[in-house]
Amino acid sequence: EKAEVKDGKVVETKSWLVRPEGNVYSYWNIQVHGIRPKQTENAPAFPEVWSEIMEYVKETPVLVAHNAAFDMSCIRKSLELYDLPTPDVDYFCTLRAARHNYDFYSNTLDALCMELDIPVGHHHRAGDDAEMCARIFLKEIRDAHWPDWSELNYCSGKL
Repeated sequence: EKAEVKDGKVVETKSWLVRPEGNVYSYWNIQVHGIRPKQTENAPAFPEVWSEIMEYVKETPVLVAHNAAFDMSCIRKSLELYDLPTPDVDYFCTLRAARHNYDFYSNTLDALCMELDIPVGHHHRAGDDAEMCARIFLKEIRDAHWPDWSELNYCSGKL
């Protein structure tokens, strides 16, 4: 999933279905995202999708994710599984930034969108999650008057 931001606006969103090894899912994963083996039986494997994603990453100053530690660990494990190199990429975590800058009851993706008056899509649908996360990122930057995301070491890191 990706939401591309240029000049402070979401300009494009895109998501990919990826066929996992053996096209097998745990019951709990299906409960979270609703994707079933039938939907991914003809989808590309991670390496093929990753090569397309890397075309976007090459031009991206930072990857943004909500609970980035989880997403980055999944990417690292997938890269390791397929013996692919880990790119030198920075990431920013909107969850850590929200915990630091707001005092909301909940900092889940959909709760933050409601608190920050951001349109809520379908949570755990890749394209919607990416766009909601991008809009939260833009709002966090504006609300905190941050001159540069890279100064925020408490909510950023390296892939």
